[in-house]
Amino acid sequence: MTVIDRVRRSYCALHGHDRLLQVAEERLYLKCVSCGHETPGWQLARNLTKLSQREAHPRRLVRPQIVSERRVA
Repeated sequence: MTVIDRVRRSYCALHGHDRLLQVAEERLYLKCVSCGHETPGWQLARNLTKLSQREAHPRRLVRPQIVSERRVA
C-alpha cells in the first residue's frame, strides 16, 4: 500500500466515502471514487425472459380529467 492510498483511506475515514453506483455483468454495487472501496453489492438475475403479466403488456395512456372549478380547502 502506497502513501497516496493511505491518505485516500484516511480522508474517507474522516469524511465518509464518495459512493458511486457501479454495474458489472451480473453485479450491482457501490464503489468509492476516492479510495476504491467496494460494497458487497447485489447479484443480478441471469434470466430476465420471464415477465409478469403486468409487465408484458404496455400500460395504457390515461387522459387527465379537466375540472372547470377549483376547490379550496
